[in-house]
Amino acid sequence: MDGQMRERARTLRREMTEAERCLWYQLRAHHCMGLKFKRQKPLGRYIVDFVCLEIGLVIELDGSQHAEQTAYDEQRDGWLRTQGFEVLRFWNHEVLLQTDAVLERLRLWVEHKRPSPPAPLPQAGEGS
Repeated sequence: MDGQMRERARTLRREMTEAERCLWYQLRAHHCMGLKFKRQKPLGRYIVDFVCLEIGLVIELDGSQHAEQTAYDEQRDGWLRTQGFEVLRFWNHEVLLQTDAVLERLRLWVEHKRPSPPAPLPQAGEGS
């Protein structure tokens, strides 16, 4: 990663949108299901809003400008998928006005991708 990309990511972290700040408050410090998220993280030639490397999840928040750049977003998401990432996209207004619903969609996605461990086998003498 070049210095210019790193500096751009730092600038984006300092100048987060209101929606990004709102979601970051929920994701930071392992608050969300014990997962570690990074914000404004360079991946290849892109900077993603949020990423959890542990489970290969990228979260993108979209403002109104994304309505006009769907082809770019599809190309970007396609490249991220080739790198082993899944991309969840939310509109800024969803994050701001329906934060709990966004977090629930995230929780359901994580549970689907990371099934709970199997129940332990009964110990000798238990259940027959």
